[in-house]
Amino acid sequence: MTHLLTLLLRRLPIGWLQLTHNRGRMAAALAGVAFANVLVLVQLGILGALNGTIAVAYAPFQGDIFISASDANTLTDGSPLARRVLYQALSDPQVAAAAPLYLGNVEWTRQDGSIAEMTVYGMPVEAQRFAGPLIRDALPTLSVPDTALIDRGTRGADAEALAQVSPDTPLQFEANGRTVTATGNFALGGSFNADGSLAVSDQTFLRLFPNRISGTPSHILVDVAPGADPAEVVARLTERLASEPVQVRSLAAAKADDLTYQTTQRPTGVIFGFSVAMAVVIGLVIVYQVLSTDVADHLAEYATFKAMGYPHRFFLSIVLEESFILGALGFLPGLLVALGLYQGVAALTGLPIAMTAARGIMVFIGTIIACAASGSLAARRLRTADPAELF
Repeated sequence: MTHLLTLLLRRLPIGWLQLTHNRGRMAAALAGVAFANVLVLVQLGILGALNGTIAVAYAPFQGDIFISASDANTLTDGSPLARRVLYQALSDPQVAAAAPLYLGNVEWTRQDGSIAEMTVYGMPVEAQRFAGPLIRDALPTLSVPDTALIDRGTRGADAEALAQVSPDTPLQFEANGRTVTATGNFALGGSFNADGSLAVSDQTFLRLFPNRISGTPSHILVDVAPGADPAEVVARLTERLASEPVQVRSLAAAKADDLTYQTTQRPTGVIFGFSVAMAVVIGLVIVYQVLSTDVADHLAEYATFKAMGYPHRFFLSIVLEESFILGALGFLPGLLVALGLYQGVAALTGLPIAMTAARGIMVFIGTIIACAASGSLAARRLRTADPAELF
């Protein structure tokens, strides 16, 4: 390692030699950097899982334009709409079709007595063009009352058993006091708000939620005519529906707004974001403390070099060398521990938490930058140090 660093730095690797001279301190420093990396990677992983579940929640349906209540900050909150909004949207000459979307939550009481919170998507079976690829082909089969498609990725459920659910091997269960028969399955997975999902027809949805009526959909999906500009249609519908308590956006904009709200204003997203910031601060403090102590321990040696005429940038290069070494060597164990925690969290919670190359590279670069910043702060003492006073 010494020879390699000598070739890279074109000088004796003083920083490396100082670190390895006190192996106990170096091990403690590497453990601190690794710990900070674990904190950052795990918090980013959970935040990424939150973002992933928000995006996946929109997968069962599709459309060009998304109309929601004005107080709807996410997919699953907000007041129901008046059905007249759908007809007002259809009156636009460049709107090709529109359909209601119903959303609600039910408790699935499983055979073992456990309860799973399920998000229910309700759509008219004739609105197949608005169904996402996950459920499009099976949507017409839901015309039979009290039938459903069940999410085989439901948290805590037997995924292999749910994958076998079909019209020939249906699954009956109780939800909201009604017996529902699952005749098919799709893969969506659990989220922070629910353990899984069900897809049903609008009529079955109203049976499951007797306090809802067909005239109060949760959202309205709109498709524009071929060749029409969705942005122009959004602008016209916004003006047309100005008297209604609604917001008209493209579906992509609705997803983006949902993601922004949940990661910046909901407690879950704010806490994870704050935890990432705290992990960075912890890493900065640990590396600064180690390097500051190292600088203090070698002040006499630095004073000798300074008296010989070596400039401050020479001392800074030594401290930065130590910073880069600590950052690079501390990242690897932190990454390995984080990967193990990712697997454990995914197995226990069913959340889509996984390491991505972009996240790993970003955290590695951030680690190097943070260590360099700590090293620069630790080296400030040498700039004003007087060699005569150091001896």
